[in-house]
Amino acid sequence: MRSSVATATIQPPVQSTLLTSSKFPNTSEHDKFFWAYTEEPHRTRRQAIVKAHPEVTKLCGPEPLTKYCVLVVLALQLACAICLRNTPILSFPFLLTAYIVGATANQNLFLAIHEISHNLAFRSPTANRLFAVFANLPIGVPYSAAFRPYHLTHHKSLGVDGLDTDLPTALEAFFLDSLLGKAFFCTFQILFYALRPMLVYNLPLTNLHLFNIAAQLAFDYLLVTLAGLNALWYLILSSFLAGSLHPCAGHFIAEHYVFGRQELALKSPTKPGVPVPETFSYYGPLNLLTYNVGLHNEHHDFPAVPWTRLPALHEMAKEFYADLPCHTSWTWVIWQFVWDREVGLWCRVKRKEGGRKVGGRGWREEELGANEKGGIVGVR
Repeated sequence: MRSSVATATIQPPVQSTLLTSSKFPNTSEHDKFFWAYTEEPHRTRRQAIVKAHPEVTKLCGPEPLTKYCVLVVLALQLACAICLRNTPILSFPFLLTAYIVGATANQNLFLAIHEISHNLAFRSPTANRLFAVFANLPIGVPYSAAFRPYHLTHHKSLGVDGLDTDLPTALEAFFLDSLLGKAFFCTFQILFYALRPMLVYNLPLTNLHLFNIAAQLAFDYLLVTLAGLNALWYLILSSFLAGSLHPCAGHFIAEHYVFGRQELALKSPTKPGVPVPETFSYYGPLNLLTYNVGLHNEHHDFPAVPWTRLPALHEMAKEFYADLPCHTSWTWVIWQFVWDREVGLWCRVKRKEGGRKVGGRGWREEELGANEKGGIVGVR
């Protein structure tokens, strides 16, 4: 089946020194993940980009436009919820609006919270934490406070087994290793992303978590009181569909799943020592609705660069990104993930904890967001 990743004919590097799909020592014989023996590639490339283009650091910092985008989408979702308050849930208008408008809007809010988790809406970290709770309201269930430490750990410990909660567990990969299993995963992936982190490691309960829960419950109660239960169901259904079989939900799979054996190597064989790609960008039109999350290599290299400046980062350091494999369609990503026998939940790069080190030192927490001070509760 044709890959959704744009690549060129390449000469693969020697995989025994970089990556192997055979079992890692002391793991189950059923383990088919791609185990890496190198550090994750992003901090290495970041250092090279900063050396070649010192001016790139000027792109870091908050984007004031983010808060206005959140306000517009929040108002849109409230308007839709109120307009549908007397519409039967299983009716065509309700379901169609929830899929086309609601799911797209709530996916946008998911990714607004993603931006805010890197302190990219305000200069003040506290203002970002509170605004994330505000952006969370139309999603219907509280999650912004828990998302931040899990997500920053994903950056700091990319692919590290037992820390990166974006990685599917071996149990998921084993039981969903079929066409129907992958279809089930794609349909309910929002639930996997919501529940899996708690099974990998537990976060300490903070005042922010309590505030997030209290604010969401108060909002939901007020909405049901004033507009009826159907209004809340609209928001929750929108959130579910946003992480289901929806074009924008393709980014969840596109970002780090390896599609095809040829994507295990760089397009250019002239850069020895560069780790094989395990993050994949997408440069299509859906980035307009999703805070440029498709520029995912760029985001992982520079987490403190906001969505509006990621295209400038790409252009500034184009020689570092032009040869990396990238996706051309999120819809095709979902289709291929389900139907291609060579692609599945096993197709992720994993490493043991030592693999996250770069030159003896991993990511510093202050590099994970703008105006970050370090010592982030729950980040590992």
